[in-house]
Amino acid sequence: MAVLDDLSGFEFEDLMEDVFRNLGYENVRQAERTADEGRDVLMEEVVDGTRRAIIVECKHTGTVGRPVVQKLHSAIATFDFDGPKRGMVVTTGRFTNPAQEYAQRLQQNDDPHPIELLDGEDLREIADEIGLDLYNGRIEILCDETLRPYDPAADVDAPVQEAFRDIENVEAADLPRPHSQVSFRPVVAITADTNAVFETSVGVIHRINDRTQFVVHAERGRPQVADEAVATLVTENLHATVDLDIDQFGEVFDDVEERRFGQTQTEYKEWAVERLQDYHTTTVTYTGDNNVTYNKTCEPNRSDISVQSIEPVYLPEVRQTTDLGEYRYPYEYYAAGPSRVTAEDGIYRCVHCETSGVDETYTYCPNCGAIACDSHSKTERLEGEPVCTGCAVTERFALKTKYFYDEENLEAFREEYAEMPIHEKAMENKWLAGGSAITTLLLLVGLLLIGGIL
Repeated sequence: MAVLDDLSGFEFEDLMEDVFRNLGYENVRQAERTADEGRDVLMEEVVDGTRRAIIVECKHTGTVGRPVVQKLHSAIATFDFDGPKRGMVVTTGRFTNPAQEYAQRLQQNDDPHPIELLDGEDLREIADEIGLDLYNGRIEILCDETLRPYDPAADVDAPVQEAFRDIENVEAADLPRPHSQVSFRPVVAITADTNAVFETSVGVIHRINDRTQFVVHAERGRPQVADEAVATLVTENLHATVDLDIDQFGEVFDDVEERRFGQTQTEYKEWAVERLQDYHTTTVTYTGDNNVTYNKTCEPNRSDISVQSIEPVYLPEVRQTTDLGEYRYPYEYYAAGPSRVTAEDGIYRCVHCETSGVDETYTYCPNCGAIACDSHSKTERLEGEPVCTGCAVTERFALKTKYFYDEENLEAFREEYAEMPIHEKAMENKWLAGGSAITTLLLLVGLLLIGGIL
């Protein structure tokens, strides 16, 4: 039949490794491809609290006869595992009647090493279940679960309100409702084991026994490893996913976007194996039997790396934009219910310079809507409220620059200033007024000259 015809035997084994992993089996890995003794894929399952090994023979042929099943039965018996064991033969074709009868007899006789048979028809049913494209041997990513895009116990705008909380001169309750959009970005959480031993004539010179977990952004293009904060957000919340219901989330957010997984599960697995090969490759220095020092590059084989799980999930990326006066403030973060990782913070940032970060002090300017750092935030002289240097109208009084919301306020203060006694005018420059007597006297003389009194 036409199913999987273009795959080689080894490629079929690679595919079945992915299939079994998707079906929920544990510790799925391939046996050594040289002298496999009838063992192509090894895996485990837990039944009623008991862990059992499963030895799988993969046959990419039209017909599988009884000798293949008998050979696997012998291989199961000699397989080193502390616990019960069973076998499985998988083929893209069909099993002969003697092969089926042999497997049935093992079941009926309660043999300690029973064997299950999966033929091409069984593979078709499995393909429908896990999204397997039988004609190219790839497992498409089928996922309908997402991390929570917001905290169900709080308002969806709560993160923005919290971010504005530390900005001086603005109350979160007075903020306009931000425009909220969410993009459900595909990611995969990959867990893989690397076990390799490197030996020379002097014995073992290097050993790798490592479990690696990482999260990968899984959109179109080459996979990108997520940074540590995002990876932690994903892995710590995989147990609390919800259904990806676009209609439901459309009632909460102004815009909703769902992005597609860019590659197949098989491609992500192959990429992960290559990445781990590079990661674990190292040069080891050792001394030979002749007391000569040697350098050897130790690179694990593909068979040394076993991908234990590839868990797809959608990671919500929320972007909330708040318009204040002349300015727009974006706040973007990855969400998992009440937990989040900030991707872009346009709130803790001065609009007039490069000052940014939560450790700085910022003040809101109600005149133009700017959020400014201390260097660009002043006190409006007439009303005593904050104003930023970007919108303020300025003029010098008592040799001191004063800041005003607009020309109208400036003109009002000019009139007020003209009516001030000379000593009050001097107080408009507190630094000079608080100085030495000579400095103060010079200031007063200057003010009298300016006023045309002297």
